[in-house]
Amino acid sequence: MATLRITKEFKFEMAHALLGHNGPCKNIHGHSYQLKVTVKGNVKHGTDDPDEGMVVDFTIIKNIVDRLIVQEYDHSLVLWDKMKLDPAQFDFMNKLILVPFQPTCENLLVYYAELIRKELPANLDLTYLFLRETPNSYAEWYASDNG
Repeated sequence: MATLRITKEFKFEMAHALLGHNGPCKNIHGHSYQLKVTVKGNVKHGTDDPDEGMVVDFTIIKNIVDRLIVQEYDHSLVLWDKMKLDPAQFDFMNKLILVPFQPTCENLLVYYAELIRKELPANLDLTYLFLRETPNSYAEWYASDNG
């Protein structure tokens, strides 16, 4: 039985601001994010499973990540909940997301890893995530580095 890693890529647009940052990222600004999700599992052989010859149907990964991340964060504004905002002032925004951390590329990636890990089928392991924020800046998460 072969063990393989498979990867699915996603794209979404998101704005954020970094509270207390000393540079221009303290202002609301947006990025075209690229997320790569890699899972590991055994290739199915000798079964009557419709996924014969696959680790998993890519649609399973797509549906999980679309629901948890892309649909939630695409065209949203993400801010640290430490910012003292009155959500009523932002009722014109359908997608203001307050998170319990500074919404850096690194923190978002750790958070996304937690979300995805909880939803994966038991026969799959999340092994790698990649989040590109700009053409030359990205963060990587490896399961092997995170227990």
